[in-house]
Amino acid sequence: MLGVGFPELLVVLVIVMVIFGAGKLPEIGSGLGKALRGFKKGISEPDEIDVTPQATVAPQATVAPRSSPPPKEDQK
Repeated sequence: MLGVGFPELLVVLVIVMVIFGAGKLPEIGSGLGKALRGFKKGISEPDEIDVTPQATVAPQATVAPRSSPPPKEDQK
């Protein structure tokens, strides 16, 4: 029904060459290849985000309060 054969691919390639030019085709192919590799890698690898809660809690550090200098008295 929606078969894409060699003649259709050839027409698409000619249209792409007219739009982008022959010099840009390697860059476009490289970008598409990297995108496909990244997509396949993302599909095949498990999720890296672990949302399970941790059992240990880090102790909180205590900070000593800063002492402020005594207020100055007005001398006249």
